[in-house]
Amino acid sequence: MMANHYEWFIGLRYLRAKRSQHFISVITLFSIGGVTLGVAALIVVLAVMTGFREELQKQILGVTGQINVRSYSGRVTHYPRLLEKIKEHPKVTGATPFISGQAMLQGGRSSLGSAFRGVDPQLEKNVSALAKNLVQGSLLDLHSFGIILGKHLALNLGVELGDHVAVLTSTGNVTAMGTLPRMKRFKVVGIFDSGMYEYDSALAYISLEDAQTLLRMQSDEVSGIDILTPSPDQAIQVGEELSVALGPTYSVQDWMQMNRNFFKALQIEKATMFTILFLVVVVAAFNIISSLIMVVMEKGKEIAILKTMGATSSSIVTIFLINGGVIGITGTVSGLILGLVLAFNLEGFLGQIEKIFSIQILHGDVYFIDHVPSVVLWNDVAWIVGISLILSLGAAIYPAWRAAGVDPVESLRYE
Repeated sequence: MMANHYEWFIGLRYLRAKRSQHFISVITLFSIGGVTLGVAALIVVLAVMTGFREELQKQILGVTGQINVRSYSGRVTHYPRLLEKIKEHPKVTGATPFISGQAMLQGGRSSLGSAFRGVDPQLEKNVSALAKNLVQGSLLDLHSFGIILGKHLALNLGVELGDHVAVLTSTGNVTAMGTLPRMKRFKVVGIFDSGMYEYDSALAYISLEDAQTLLRMQSDEVSGIDILTPSPDQAIQVGEELSVALGPTYSVQDWMQMNRNFFKALQIEKATMFTILFLVVVVAAFNIISSLIMVVMEKGKEIAILKTMGATSSSIVTIFLINGGVIGITGTVSGLILGLVLAFNLEGFLGQIEKIFSIQILHGDVYFIDHVPSVVLWNDVAWIVGISLILSLGAAIYPAWRAAGVDPVESLRYE
């Protein structure tokens, strides 16, 4: 107990240098600060990357289903029969047919190319978040050539709720003058805001029957079927099971397969950012090594005296491991607190910066979303804290070994 007591006492005492050696204390503070900033930066950046992934996943799944079933022939025929077969799966909580296509929309201000989806209003609300994303109008009004536009698409077209837009498709009408584009006049019955600029500026919804009329499809023909499961994670397994059950005639893709490159890029970016910011902690670990080596050089005579008084090499090693460990633990805990505070309050913090400097940090037309989401995963935090502590303690090993190797005779020869 006495040995443990004096080792802790001396190890903590060595954190403060003599008045003539204030530079060593400054280096120690820089070491703690480096670990603090490195840990905090890692926590915040990984929280933002996780937040981006979950936000984009939520927005993508708010427009499409978790699983998509299509036919290799281009059109799913006799879809009610296929729909019933899909609903027989115990983990399918919702399924709805859809028709997808491209069209030119002509409004009061301009004409723009757009993607459109024909949906069943009654079934769509059970699969996607369209009903929740509506800022004007109602999903149940989507009938009799009504159309729901994205917020930015309506703004660019110069139309509002109750106005009319002309929809032109490549499915043409054959006339004496040749084949002319097919055009129908639709009334704007709703405007949605998904939070993702790519969808809000280039997507429109019409009813399933109107899409069939517009594209000259039969009443039992659709482009595919969207499926909802209890959770996005279960969708992968359900998709594999449905692929086997439906046979080779149909293509079954889950949300990860449909957006594989996109989410893969996010995963690579998260790993890259972790590696780059991890180097900040490594640099802080080198600062710990430098400060401890300088302490060893300064305290050489004191270490020699401790050895002549009976201190063992293991005790000397313990003293400097305590010294380095306190630096690492202090920096890690400080970084943990700072990182969590910033991560949990990031949107409010950035909002204040935007207000003070009159800037917008993220523009939706550039970065897909117009805010900075932050989601803390505790396993990420555990990895960051663990790695920081290991590096900090590891950084103290070499200086502690150097201190244990001090020769009392050489150090006290001229004293």
